[in-house]
Amino acid sequence: MVIADPVLKAEKVTKQVSSPEGTLTIVNEVDLHISSAETVAIIGASGAGKSTLLALLAGLDEPSSGRIWLNGQELTMLDEDGRAAVRANHVGFVFQSFHLVPSLTAIENVMLPLELAGRRNAREAAAGVLEQVNLSARREHYPRQLSGGEQQRVAIARAFVTQPAVLFADEPTGNLDAATGERIIQLLFELNRASQTTLVVVTHDTAIAQRCSRTVRIEAGRLIV
Repeated sequence: MVIADPVLKAEKVTKQVSSPEGTLTIVNEVDLHISSAETVAIIGASGAGKSTLLALLAGLDEPSSGRIWLNGQELTMLDEDGRAAVRANHVGFVFQSFHLVPSLTAIENVMLPLELAGRRNAREAAAGVLEQVNLSARREHYPRQLSGGEQQRVAIARAFVTQPAVLFADEPTGNLDAATGERIIQLLFELNRASQTTLVVVTHDTAIAQRCSRTVRIEAGRLIV
């Protein structure tokens, strides 16, 4: 299904890498259109190409062929600096491994993307989002002083603080126990509804996929819609 004016669009996107066995095709001629404020789950077996596809859509990696647009800008026409600028202005990330800076406090981690983008009032904005994720009392704590669930809440706050056009989440509960993971997913979708951000989540968890407005499956690099 082709959606008018998609916030994220991929056309015939392929990613190949060299290996001792020859050329491997990890993502194979993927077409995907995602509209503003849509929530989309990308599911599939381990090694099917889910995380590679997410990295391509987010401009973290370059396709071997094909074209990708994010919020009206063609990523595949930009160099690394250009793609980094698009990510800084339009994209948020939540990863399985949190990726917090250990030497920064919770509030400093959330402030970081705002400061890198030259935004004013970074501390005030970060404090507001930490309040939304119920971590105001922990904002001066370092990641090592926080539980896994608290670290992921900081990561979610950091992802939303820039009010991104698209938020990419790669197995966001993969390092959490079931109960904590459920609370994190509840929070992620609540914030997403409030902000009307487009959410693209890679997951093997059917419960997460069922919360999304659309699910697409990737098998051996090919998208099965």
